[in-house]
Amino acid sequence: MATIKFTKMEGAGNDYVYINLFEERVNDPQRLAVEMSHRHFGIGADGLILIAPSKVADIQMIMRNVDGSLSEMCGNAIRCVGKYAWDHDLVKKESLTIETGDGIKQLQLNIDANGNATSASVQMGIPELNAQKIPSTLDGESVIDFPFQFDGLTLNGTLVSMGNPHFVTFVDDVKKARVDKWGPQIETDSRFPNRINIAFVEIISPTEVKQRTWERGCGETWACGTAASAVCVAGVLNGKTESTILNHLTGGDLILTWKGNGQQVIMEGPAREVFTGVWETND
Repeated sequence: MATIKFTKMEGAGNDYVYINLFEERVNDPQRLAVEMSHRHFGIGADGLILIAPSKVADIQMIMRNVDGSLSEMCGNAIRCVGKYAWDHDLVKKESLTIETGDGIKQLQLNIDANGNATSASVQMGIPELNAQKIPSTLDGESVIDFPFQFDGLTLNGTLVSMGNPHFVTFVDDVKKARVDKWGPQIETDSRFPNRINIAFVEIISPTEVKQRTWERGCGETWACGTAASAVCVAGVLNGKTESTILNHLTGGDLILTWKGNGQQVIMEGPAREVFTGVWETND
């Protein structure tokens, strides 16, 4: 029976299994993502991240959700990829580029006094607001604070793509939001042909919010970097927040900045290695 070395890492509670393809071989990443991510019969994670060589950047991140489906980008995962690359001497640069399903991202690592990477800031990209490019079936250049009807449920939503699609809705009390019920209902709505992630957001002040996230292919997750980025954009577009916010997610805090149309969202947050191990596989 073959074995695969893995590392469990988390950023703001958004946890993934990481495999170093510089050293390991994965034959069926879709199946492996499902098996390893299972929280009762596997390691337990929000998905699988493959760290691979790149011809166009310093390193590559290949991301699969807990159901095995591919995902374009994750802000929490990419910080962990940067930390792994530094700590394991794959790329010894404090500023590095990472190839993702949403293009090449620039990452700036924060190194502590012991020489370990502890956090990072990431250029998350320029938000896409065009309704068709989210993608959605709605008309118009943008969808901001639109009253959506979902089988008896009405929620005002703002659509933002950060390389993957997001539905941002503002609620009075995020703890009372029916994320487990509303999340899958919105995710699979026919108006979102590639499914969609949902962020439920409570405004604390113009510079501070609380967020819960339903992530397509995963369910409710403790954090989602692209969703937090979409929340920053939606907050500005709806006149609810300033350009820089502190976002309290279930698993930790992120700092987001978006200065308007044509500008990238910048995200800063932690990255931590939890444990390493060996996975037995029949491949």
